[in-house]
Amino acid sequence: MDNLVKNHIPRTRIQKLIGERMLKAKQSKPCFYIELKADVTELMGMRPKLKKQEGVKITTNAFYIRALATAVKEHPLMIGRLDGSNIRIADCINVGFAVSAPQGLVVPVIKEADKKTLAEIARLEKLLTEKARSNKLALKDLEGETIALSNLGSYGVDSFVGIVPPPASTILAVGNVINEVVPKDGKAAMRKMVSLTLAVDRTVVDEVYAAQFLNLIKEQLQNPQELV
Repeated sequence: MDNLVKNHIPRTRIQKLIGERMLKAKQSKPCFYIELKADVTELMGMRPKLKKQEGVKITTNAFYIRALATAVKEHPLMIGRLDGSNIRIADCINVGFAVSAPQGLVVPVIKEADKKTLAEIARLEKLLTEKARSNKLALKDLEGETIALSNLGSYGVDSFVGIVPPPASTILAVGNVINEVVPKDGKAAMRKMVSLTLAVDRTVVDEVYAAQFLNLIKEQLQNPQELV
């Protein structure tokens, strides 16, 4: 018995809270999942130039957040949630993005992301990530999420399925940017590809609507100048 106790690792308060929220979400949201790949060769090539131009490092996350926010403007049901027998559309497009911090996984929120430029999003993402990793996030930094992003690409994960958080009906899971040989202009070409997987609450959004939304995100990432 002593050995069993010694091998027990107590959960932190954050781990308990997130675990409870995710369990509730899995039990209450009947989700479906769709995946496609986007060619981000041009996007990746733009980043060094944008850094010099804007004076801030433009991460892939900044592009994903911007694409999510602008796509929602054309597909508002993606930030809807059940309200009795109706679907209530959120007042603002607030994108929560997962950050690994010493105290556990946290999700700071970029408020009204659709009204911000790519550079503004990049600066806010940098600020919130630094605050998360130094345990300095305020409650206001974590409130108001209406759609979510989780990116495990930096950990070498090619693709995965996220869990839709309780305040939202949708989460976009993004994998690693990898080199792949794909057909282009009738020839084989080496391109930088990324997997995009959408998890969606079926009580709010149907499969066709979600597919249209995900394809719009893909189109924007493949034409990144539209996001700048």
